Amino acid sequence: MPVVAITGCGRGLGRAITRRFVERDWTVAGCTFSPDSAASLSEEFSSPHRFAQVDVSDDRAVAEWVDDVASTLGPPQMLLNNAARMNANASLWEVPPDDFRSVMETNVVGMYYVLRHWIPRMIEASEGIIVNFSSTWGRTTSPEVAPYCASKFAVEGMTQALAKELPRELTAVALNPGVIDTDMLRSCFGNAAGVYRDAEAWSHEAIEFLLELSRKDNGMSLSVE
Repeated sequence: MPVVAITGCGRGLGRAITRRFVERDWTVAGCTFSPDSAASLSEEFSSPHRFAQVDVSDDRAVAEWVDDVASTLGPPQMLLNNAARMNANASLWEVPPDDFRSVMETNVVGMYYVLRHWIPRMIEASEGIIVNFSSTWGRTTSPEVAPYCASKFAVEGMTQALAKELPRELTAVALNPGVIDTDMLRSCFGNAAGVYRDAEAWSHEAIEFLLELSRKDNGMSLSVE
């Protein structure tokens, strides 16, 4: 069975798309920040699927996760870089430095760590599609979420540069999933987020979109909508 590696698979979009890949007979190797989420995923999806608690902002932890997955399942045919944090609503000058740093270390530096450990293995296997999750706020902006916007604009630029560096056998895209009713969105919009579709509804459309990606999409900024 083909393998998909998914970061941030513990809840929201990550958990929903995990279910869709399992239904399509893909083997999922996932990581999540929460140990409880990793345990519940392991209960919901048995072997050969593998789930681990990993802080993607910790380079050593990412390396250990990649080594473990690669030694048992091999490199993935698809890598979904979905792990992300959102800052609490605040004007930029009022965001605590630790909060700003945490958003950037997860959303940008953590994504880099995942890429730096997986890409050499994918190059060796001569195949793979890399999907770096961006956001509507990686292409437009809103007040009180400047750190998150900055991180997702960085994802867009990093992905476009990466796409020019990859060998022809690999593909990298930046993906805006659209506006989805998730815990992250509710932290910004409150109950008003309920007017948008939820992660389960999104995932049924997203799986079709993801499975259609190919080399022709390399370097593109795409949207599921």
